[in-house]
Amino acid sequence: MAHPHHHAISSARKWGGAPEDYLAIHQWFDASKAYLADVRHRALRHHTEGIFACEKEFGPTILNQDGREIPVRFIGEQHVKEDLGRIPSLQDWLTEMPLQAWMARSKPLSKELEHEHGQEQSNPA
Repeated sequence: MAHPHHHAISSARKWGGAPEDYLAIHQWFDASKAYLADVRHRALRHHTEGIFACEKEFGPTILNQDGREIPVRFIGEQHVKEDLGRIPSLQDWLTEMPLQAWMARSKPLSKELEHEHGQEQSNPA
């Protein structure tokens, strides 16, 4: 697994400036390692939606130490491509996740609420 520092060095080589200009963005992508310390952590941010979320977090561009304005989306795309070889969608990740019984409620809330609401109307106080 690449470290955020190594991604930052790669960004500086590509767009100029210093690795420190890019480090926070690369750390953001890999912050999910705090929850799951294997490659599955990437399912949380390493996809198209994650790149757009990064842009919301850091703004549309950053200004590196060379005075160049670099699109944050480009930096996010670089990070994901370096880790995965391509940019998957969130759907790509989720369709590979096996469904588990705990993921679905056994009793739909809508039916529960309709039943309670129907009882309240038929028994006015």
